Amino acid sequence: MTMQKVALITGGSSGLGLATAQRLLADGMTVIITGRDMEKLNLAAHALGSNCHPYSLDMANLSEIPAFVASLQAQFGRIDVLVNNAGINLKKPLLDVSDTDFQSILQVNTTALFALTREVVRIMLQQESKGVLVNISSMAAQYGIPYVIAYTASKTAVEGMTRALAVELGPQGIRVNSVAPGFIRTPMSSRALDNDAARKAKVLSRTPMGVLGEPEDVANAVAFLVSDHARFIHGVVLNVDGGNAIGF
Repeated sequence: MTMQKVALITGGSSGLGLATAQRLLADGMTVIITGRDMEKLNLAAHALGSNCHPYSLDMANLSEIPAFVASLQAQFGRIDVLVNNAGINLKKPLLDVSDTDFQSILQVNTTALFALTREVVRIMLQQESKGVLVNISSMAAQYGIPYVIAYTASKTAVEGMTRALAVELGPQGIRVNSVAPGFIRTPMSSRALDNDAARKAKVLSRTPMGVLGEPEDVANAVAFLVSDHARFIHGVVLNVDGGNAIGF
C-alpha cells in the first residue's frame, strides 16, 4: 500500500491556491492550506472536504515559520509537496513606491518563500521519498510590466531561486520547478484588470489564445509537475499563459 502524500499549499483559500488544493485532493493527496484569514480558510476547507486541513500563517512573520513547519511534521509526519503560491501585489508608479512598500512585497513573496522552503526541505531530506517543490512565479518575471516594480523584483527572484534550488537539491532527490501563470481569472487579477479597460484590452490582444486562463489551468500544471509523470523535469519555469509571453 502506498502512503498518501501530504501537500502544503500557501495562499490556499482562493484563486490559484484553492484550485490547486482541489486538484491535488482529487489526485488523492492530503492537503494543508495556509493563509492569513482563518474564516476564508475554514470555508475553503469545508468545501474541499475532510482531507483538507486549514492553518493560519502570515508569511510576513518570518520568525513563526520554523515552528509552524515543525508543528506540521509533528501532526502529519511528512511533507511530500510544497506549492509556494502565497503572494501579494502592489500597483503604483515607481515614484510612489516607498522603501517600506518595496520591502513588504519582497518579505512575503521572496524572503518568506525562502524561509518556508528551507524548513520544508529540512523535513523532506529526512524522508525516503524526499519531495517536490513548485514555486508560483508570474509573467512579471518574464518581461517588463509597468507599475509593479516590487512584484516584478520578487517574482524574478523566485525564478532565480528555482534554478539555484534545483541544482543544489536535485542530487539529494528533491525536484524543484516553477509555474509562471499568465493572465488568469482570479479575484486578484480581476481587481487589477476590471478597473483598467486599456490594460485588459492589451492583455487579451497580446495573448494568442485570446482569452484569460482559468485557475484550473494552473492547478493542472502544478499537479503534473508534482506527479511521477514529471520525474525528469527539473529546474524549469513552465509558462501557463495562452502564449502571452511570446505574443506580439
